[in-house]
Parts: sequence; C-alpha cells; structure tokens
Amino acid sequence: MRDTTDPAARAWPPAEEAAHGGGAEPFARPAQEVGQADFLVAPPTTGLTTGLTTGPVAGAPVAVGPVATNVGPADFTVGPVRPAPVPPAPVPPTAARPTAGQPWSVAPPAAPASVPAGWAQPTGAASPTPSALPVLPAPDPWSSRPAPPAIDPKVARELKRQVAAELHQQVSWLTTSQGSEVDRATRRQRGRALIEEAVARWSDGYAQTHGAAPTRDQDRALAEAVYDLLFRAGRLQPYLDDPEIENILINGCDDVWVSRVHQPLRQVPPVADSDAELIELLQDLARQHGGGERSLNTASPTLALRLEGGMRLQAMTEVTPRPYVAIRRHRVASATLADMVNLGTVDATLAAFLAAAIRARKNVMITGTQGVGKTSLLRAMAAEIPPDERIGTLESEFELWLHTLGHLRQVVPMEAREGNGERVDGRAAGELTIGDLIPAALRMTLSRIIVGEVRSGEVVPMLRVMTNGEGGSMCTLHARGPQMVVDRIAELCLEYGSHMTDTLAYRLAANALDLIVHVSMVDETAVGGRRHRFVSHVMEVTGLGENGRPALNTVFGPRPDLGEPRAVPHTPPNCLDDLRRAGFDAGLLQSAYGSWSAPLALRIGGQR
Repeated sequence: MRDTTDPAARAWPPAEEAAHGGGAEPFARPAQEVGQADFLVAPPTTGLTTGLTTGPVAGAPVAVGPVATNVGPADFTVGPVRPAPVPPAPVPPTAARPTAGQPWSVAPPAAPASVPAGWAQPTGAASPTPSALPVLPAPDPWSSRPAPPAIDPKVARELKRQVAAELHQQVSWLTTSQGSEVDRATRRQRGRALIEEAVARWSDGYAQTHGAAPTRDQDRALAEAVYDLLFRAGRLQPYLDDPEIENILINGCDDVWVSRVHQPLRQVPPVADSDAELIELLQDLARQHGGGERSLNTASPTLALRLEGGMRLQAMTEVTPRPYVAIRRHRVASATLADMVNLGTVDATLAAFLAAAIRARKNVMITGTQGVGKTSLLRAMAAEIPPDERIGTLESEFELWLHTLGHLRQVVPMEAREGNGERVDGRAAGELTIGDLIPAALRMTLSRIIVGEVRSGEVVPMLRVMTNGEGGSMCTLHARGPQMVVDRIAELCLEYGSHMTDTLAYRLAANALDLIVHVSMVDETAVGGRRHRFVSHVMEVTGLGENGRPALNTVFGPRPDLGEPRAVPHTPPNCLDDLRRAGFDAGLLQSAYGSWSAPLALRIGGQR
C-alpha cells in the first residue's frame, strides 16, 4: 500500500522533476525546532519598542524592529513552540467477554487455505468493548510539531511579484531563442533560482536595516512561501503538504478549519489577507489545472478541480456571501484488498469474495456517504483486474489514478471538462460531462468501464454499459443506506430525460447490477475515539422482484444483536458457482462471523 503518510509518497501522483540539474530540494521545510538562536532581535532604536511576537500569528504579523515604509525587508514573527502532547489515558477493558457458547467467545475457525496469506487482520481487532465511556484529555495534534518561522505575507507577495516579472522575461527569451514553449519543469527550475536570488537580496537589505541578518530557517521559510505563491497553493500549501490532514474547509479567507486523522475539526490561521486574495489564489489554481477550461468568476461561480497529490477541491463564490472552499484528501494513494483488510475496512473472507467477483466480471456499485472510503475501496478492487485488460476510467476530476499506479498496463483515463460560462442550448459552451464521454468510451475497445462517481443522469448510460458489455464494470454512488440505493438510482435516472420513468429505471438497475457494496463510517472522535470505516453490506441484485423493484439478497451484512456493525456472511449468493469458477472457496461463507476475531470495539454501542 502506498500511504501518503510516507514523505516519499507525498508527491503522488508523480509530478514532473523538480529540476533538470537534480540535487536536493532547495526550499525543503525545516525539520528542526526553532530555538532561541533563531529569534531575530533588532537593536534598540530611539522611540521604538523592540520585542518578539510569541503568540500565534493571526492576521498581520507584528514587526520586530523598524519596518521600512516602502516594500522591502520586513520582519519575521516567530510562532510558539508548543509543549509535547499529553498521551490519552488508556481505556480500561471493563467489558467482559461473552460466556462460553456465545458468539465471539472463542476464536473463529481458521480461514481455508484459499484466503491469501497477506490478508492479516487489523491490529487490536480482538480488544474488548469498554462498558463505560472514560473521560480522556483532549489531544492536541499540533502540539508535537515545532512552529515554523512565521513570515510577513506582504513581503512574500512582493517578492513573488518581482520574481514573476523576471521569470516572464527569461521564459519569453527562451521561447524566442528555442522556437518552442518552455516546459513546466524548466519554468519551475528557473523560478527557484530567481527566488533564491530575490530572498538573498532581501536578507542583505534586512541585515543593513536592522543590524542582524535573518536566520537560515527564516530565509528558507520565506523562499518556500514565495515558491508556494508562484507555483503552488500559496499559504494554503502547508495544509496540503500535511499528510495527516484529511479535509480543509474554508469559509472566507479568515475562517479556515481542518480535520486530521481521527481528530475533530480545528480552526487554523487565515490563508489569505482578504477574500479577494483568496479568489485570486483559486483562479491561479484553476489556471494551473491543465484539464480544460476551469475558472472562478461571476459567469462561473463554482469551481471543481484536482490538486497536486490527488486532492480534490470544490469552491463557490458570487452565489455565497464569501468564497467557500472544501478540499478532500485520499490518504491511501494506492491500495489493494489486502490493504483494506489491514485497515479494517473488510475482513479476509469479504476480501476474497470481492476479489472473486471482479475476476468473475460482476458489475459492482459501491455506495456510501461522503468520506467513508468509496474511492479507496474502488481503487483496491480495481487492483484485482487482470493487468492486460484494457479498461477506461471516467471521472469529473481524476481521483482513481489507475493510469499512474502501474498495475494495469492499458488504461484509458477520461476526465470531464467544464464549460467556459457561456450558455448554448441550455448548457455551458465547451462542456463535456461523463455522460457525454461514455459513448466515445464504448468505441475504445474497452473490456471494462469504471466511473469514479455517478452524480446525475449519466447513471443511465452507465447502467446501459453494464447491461450491454461483457461485465466487470464498476462505479460509486452517494447513498446513506443500502436500502436507499435502488430509489437513489431511480431518482438519478429521472434526471436523464422526461421519457424516463421509475419503472424503466428499476428494470434497468435490475438488469445491469450484480452487487451493491455499501461502505459505512462510525465517527467517535467527539468522544475520544476514532473514525471506523468499514463495509457494512454486500447486496446481490437478483432481478425484478415485487412491485417491479429490483430484488436484493443480503450476502454480507451486520449482526447488530451481537454488536457487530461490519459485514459478515449472511446468505450465499445466487452467483456462487460463478465465483467458485473464479477461485472463491465457498467454505469461507460457513462462518457466521467471517474472519473477524471479535466484534468492532466501539466506545458507545457495539457489543453488549
């Protein structure tokens, strides 16, 4: 599994080479703590009070020493070095295990040899569920991180303006002399060199003005800030670089919240000095997107795009009182079903079942709410596709990245394109939706089609692909519960056109789908716990049933009477023979508790 907590994997999907000449990253963020030697103290000046800012920087920084009236060398502020975190108190195992003869009282039967050996169970799965909720100290996820040197955003913006002008001149000269456009890597390489020169000039001027030169860490932090403004996401970039952050929510420039792994939302300093600056940053990101015309303005008040590292951004303005932004990160960049077992999303029995379903070319729809792990599970199931098959992926913004992971040798990735704001015949000019791309995809000699997320009327051509093709296609769909999926499909089908009816939608779903896999999440971060993401249901679609609706057979489901919300075997599927031909051992379905060694340990609910 390629987890983005690994610093070497943070640049996923692979970006262009940092510089043609190789060498280390010149503006790498410092890892060491800021000590007293790093504080910049200006000499006493008549009529001025010299001091240090030791609190968190919120808004304009407090200058240390005199500040030049013209744009030039300015002062750093230094944030506090927070104390080490207090580890939470251990949870006392007060809940007694079931008595002999009850479920889970003994270890479940050993998995047959057909279960891959690498599918180990999650660590700590056998921990008993506490009967009482202990009071835990609120952990501070930021306390263990040293505060980086804070810089004046105005200085960074001015240096960015100077470097941008110099870079434009150099790129124009190169384009004229070479007769071709300068590539992105060369532009960034020259930009880095110009930033070093600009920061060195600024540092010299600062030393002459204040009698003391900035520290190396301060110069490095300023250079990094200028580089982020010029080529990346500006003051938003440190949050994008933090692999522990899952979501970034922006409600205007000065109201920013982030959620870290297994932690609740927390407010952080502003990412811009004004809403206008925030909108300018979003427009710069749209120009860097490279996936067609994407903009954020009065004519196009919404913006959806992918960021470096596979993150997804959605922004809105004009229709809201302030610019609003939501950024989501997929922490697991590349995963297999074995990795899903280790993460606790599925057990070894369900992993073997899903792998066989992919090999048997069953059409699968993965459902769930936002942030539960639908895309990660889809990516893991796609890893079971034979590597020589030719498949196509259709997404509004690339999130699966199957064409970059290396397992599949023939992937045709297709990304929808937004319009330019002008309306022609009721739709944006230049717009290409996923539904528009499906007919073209069918002419690409694809054995399977994978749709990252079905949101609207494209569900109809997607279901037709599943009905008419060889099978083995997959997609995801937002739905709160597994029993709502059929009606949710019908609702989206009705958006396809006035000729569509719910009866036709039910028939289309019954003929197209083989399996519905529902992913759930139990969030206990508010009570000192963690976020538990797991598959809760696997439903087999067995054709039309009563009242013309698709008939569903619960193959895997929870056992709430035993305190188990995760999916365990219930009823053998009608397609069991097809799965056995694909290598599935039907004996795995004999254990009523799957391969879990104990029920899911929850702080509230769970095993009674």
